[in-house]
Amino acid sequence: MPAKSKDSRPGGRSARVRAAVHRATVDLVQEVGTEKVTIPAVARRADVNPSSVYRRWGTTSALLADVAAHRQDEGTPELLGDLRKDLEQAALWTLTDLSRPGGVAFFRAEVAPDVDQRRAGLRECLERVSTRFHAALDAAARRGEATPPLERVLDHVVAPLYFRVVFSIPETDEDYARGLVTELYGSGYAAPPTPAPGSHAR
Repeated sequence: MPAKSKDSRPGGRSARVRAAVHRATVDLVQEVGTEKVTIPAVARRADVNPSSVYRRWGTTSALLADVAAHRQDEGTPELLGDLRKDLEQAALWTLTDLSRPGGVAFFRAEVAPDVDQRRAGLRECLERVSTRFHAALDAAARRGEATPPLERVLDHVVAPLYFRVVFSIPETDEDYARGLVTELYGSGYAAPPTPAPGSHAR
């Protein structure tokens, strides 16, 4: 598994260096792709000493994975108090994150060639993506709403989004993302329908 970045302290020069290196990495990925990104090139773009980058991240793979994790942690949507809307919002956030410049490239960077590293990278990526949907499901459960299992949401919403964006399938847009949530509800895996007026639960 790629080495984690070492944040010795949350602010000061350490934070500035990390921010500069992250910006340089994103810019280079957008310009030349992950395959051509090197630590010396990142260091030149960030105007930092290459030894600082090597010392902190060790390898290009570790740096790319750290940037990918940081990008996914940015801008987590706030809950709206309605499960369907919250799931739609999480789906749209996932689509936006994948579709922005470098999004798929960073996802692929987390999926390392080595089998063990690939499994670890996929597991971490899945955990981060799951957090967005898990928060919506937990909040709905606390409100007393019936909720689908997280695995069902991942199968019916997250997996199709990743598949279609990675393979550049046309019409993978916001309407499609919302439609996945609609299909989840229509399939009977989400909350049961509201009882008709006058009906009584047994």
